Amino acid sequence: MKLPVYQWQSLGERAQNKLLQRPAIQSSAQLKDDVRAIINDVQRRGDKAVKKYTQRFDNATIEALKVEEIEFANAELSLGFNEREAILQAIDNIRCFHEAQRNVDIDIDIETVSGMRCQRLTRPIRAVGLYVPSGSAPLPSAAMMLAIPASIAGCPTRVLCTPPNADGTVDPGILFAAHEAGVRDVYKIGGAQAIAAMAYGTESIPKVDKLFGPGNAFVTEAKSQVASDPLGAAQDMPAGPSEVLVIADGSANPNYVAADLLSQAEHGPDSQVLLLTDSAELIEHVSLAIERQLESLDRAEIITESLSHSALIEVDSIESAIAISNRYAPEHLIVNTKKPRRWLDRITAAGSVFLGPLTPESLGDYCSGTNHVLPTYGYARNYSGLGLEQFCLQMSVQEASPQGLANTGPVAEVLATLEGLDAHALAVRLRLDDNDVD
Repeated sequence: MKLPVYQWQSLGERAQNKLLQRPAIQSSAQLKDDVRAIINDVQRRGDKAVKKYTQRFDNATIEALKVEEIEFANAELSLGFNEREAILQAIDNIRCFHEAQRNVDIDIDIETVSGMRCQRLTRPIRAVGLYVPSGSAPLPSAAMMLAIPASIAGCPTRVLCTPPNADGTVDPGILFAAHEAGVRDVYKIGGAQAIAAMAYGTESIPKVDKLFGPGNAFVTEAKSQVASDPLGAAQDMPAGPSEVLVIADGSANPNYVAADLLSQAEHGPDSQVLLLTDSAELIEHVSLAIERQLESLDRAEIITESLSHSALIEVDSIESAIAISNRYAPEHLIVNTKKPRRWLDRITAAGSVFLGPLTPESLGDYCSGTNHVLPTYGYARNYSGLGLEQFCLQMSVQEASPQGLANTGPVAEVLATLEGLDAHALAVRLRLDDNDVD
């Protein structure tokens, strides 16, 4: 399959905007109604509803929803030595990167004026729910990316849900990764029913305060609905299909570029991949390499559908490519150019950046150490990728001494009066009078 080729400068503004459009996210009225019905049923009937939907959607009959210790042990035994070692090495790298985030001093303790002490303190979120997809492509890597920062942050309750196989078992890689990353409370449920169960709690599953992790359209819609309910649970970030944008110059190896585009396209039929380059020759070679590599890939059908809304784009300079990328705000940005780090300061909107010819996006997906839970669909303009801070809360503290009250009280009284809130002003005036402060 040949990807369409465009020359950016020859396109009008409308055509440029259309070229950077993502595939539409499935969010029909029917989907919303179906998800709402599942959530309401789980709220009303708890475990019984969860088991019903697990039978319907996963074709699995589950008696005990929680994974037992023997299942963790069996999962470990079922993996080969190299598989276990790869998971453990990835965990070490991810833990190293996220442990370093604990050393960033985000707490504050200052006097804004004499006698007025103000602080910002960090606390872990009490209970978090981690969702790990399974099915055609089980994701042990997602278990690591969610469980490790939750564990390092010190969240007391860490609940992980993942869909079961038809025989009622869970993917062994997911179980081993979750266990080694510090999660023991794993439940064999998926889809909207898992999100509802974690958001509201059931007889078996604890209620959580915030939900994390990727999923299909049902999971995404369920996270959105429970996040809008004060009785539900917050969500990590809005989600859409996965994507990569590659910026490359004439020095790039076309085989590398083609492989980077194909690796992201295989995530799903609604994924999108884009190449921006100032080299027409590279476009030609990448196009041929894509055709050649695609022939040997297992998920060629999915990739082909993904490539139908992807593009190879010729630009007049790498500067233009950076500007277009910032406008697009990709989940993954690969900069495969000479001296790629020179462009880093100009990049303002990307979930995760991969510099140089030897840094495929696959490393970030699995084991470089950075987190692969990232904003998609242009949300990199206003959301960050997952890190330790998303598993924590910051609260402010203030404490006034008599001198602090003297320095701030009159200001507060004047402003409260200006806003017509005389009870606010009274709360200050009483203290000023009782402490003989003016």
